[in-house]
Amino acid sequence: MKAPLDIHRIVISRTDSIGDVILTLPLCAWLKSQFPNCTVIFLGKSYTKPVVDCYSAVDEFVDWQEIEALPSAAKVAHIAALNADAIVHVFPVKEIASLAKKAKIPMRIGTSHRGFHLLTCNHRVNFTRKRSELHEAQLNFELLRPLGLHEIPSLKLVKEYGSLFNPVSVDLPQEVNEILNASLKTVILHPKSQGSALEWPLGRYMELATFLANSGTTVFFTGTQQEGTAFRAQIPSNALIHDITGKLTLAQLIVLVSKVNAVVACSTGPLHIAGVCGIRAVGLYSPRKPIHPGRWQPLGKRVEVIVHDADCPMCKKGKKCLCVQEISVEQVVAALTSPAK
Repeated sequence: MKAPLDIHRIVISRTDSIGDVILTLPLCAWLKSQFPNCTVIFLGKSYTKPVVDCYSAVDEFVDWQEIEALPSAAKVAHIAALNADAIVHVFPVKEIASLAKKAKIPMRIGTSHRGFHLLTCNHRVNFTRKRSELHEAQLNFELLRPLGLHEIPSLKLVKEYGSLFNPVSVDLPQEVNEILNASLKTVILHPKSQGSALEWPLGRYMELATFLANSGTTVFFTGTQQEGTAFRAQIPSNALIHDITGKLTLAQLIVLVSKVNAVVACSTGPLHIAGVCGIRAVGLYSPRKPIHPGRWQPLGKRVEVIVHDADCPMCKKGKKCLCVQEISVEQVVAALTSPAK
C-alpha cells in the first residue's frame, strides 16, 4: 500500500542504552521501505553511535549530548537545521520534545502516556508496553502508526530488519587479534549489566569459564573497566581465559563479538549485539513480566534463551525473584553446544 505521506527527512529519537537502541533500529528499515527516498536521522547519545553506524538503514547520526550542551536558542536552531518533516520520540525526553515543537517540526509523534507530550506532540499514540505480549522491538512500531503503519510486523520480519546490522571494520588491540588467530573456538562472557538486568552470579561465570577452557575453548571476559574491577580477582588462572575488561572501545567490542562463536550474558547490550551479528547469543533471563525473554530477547537467528523455571510461582505473581541465579552451568553449556537451529 502506498504511504499516505510525503516524508523526506525523519528523526528517530532514542537517547538511552545500547540494547534499546538496537531494538529500535528496525523502525529505520521500515521507514526506508515505505519512504525509499527519505533520509533517516538517528538522534542518540554519543556512546551508542558505533552501534548506529553499523546499521545501513540510518543515514545520519546526531549526537544529543552535543546539542544538550548548547545554549537554549542554539539548541532550537540545531534541531531546526535538521529540516525534519517528522520526529518519532521512541524514548520520551521532555527537553527533546519541547525543542522539536519550538523547531516547528511538522509531525511530532510520541506516546500518549507522557503528560508533556500533550503540549509538545501533535500525534500521540495510545498503547501500553507493560502488559503487552509483544517483543519490545515490535512495540516500538506502534509509534509509526501516524506514518502509515497499519499492522505491527511479525517478530520474524523484525528480525529480518535487524539483519541490516553489519559491523564497521576497526582494528582490534594486537593482543586480542593474536588470541583470536590462535583459537579454534571462542566465547565471550559478559557478567555485568550496569544494573539494567537481573544477573547470573559471578561464581557461575567463573565455573563456566573453567569448564570451557578445560574443553579447549578460548574465553574472553568483557565489560567496562569499573565492571572488571568488581570481578577481575575472581577470574580463574588459565592460559585460555583472558580478561579484556576496559580494553576495548564499543566499536572494537562490536567487531570482536562478530568474530567469536558465542556470547553469554544477561539481557544487556553485548547480548543484543551478538544477536544482530548473527552469532550464538545465550541469554540468561528471569521469566517475570515485563523483563522476560519474550519481551527482551535479542533479535537474531541464533539466539538461545535460558530461564530456570518458566513456571516460577513468584515470577508469575510479578514478585521480585532471583530464580535467574539458579540457572546451572550445565544448562548454559548445553545451549552453547546444541546444534544450530
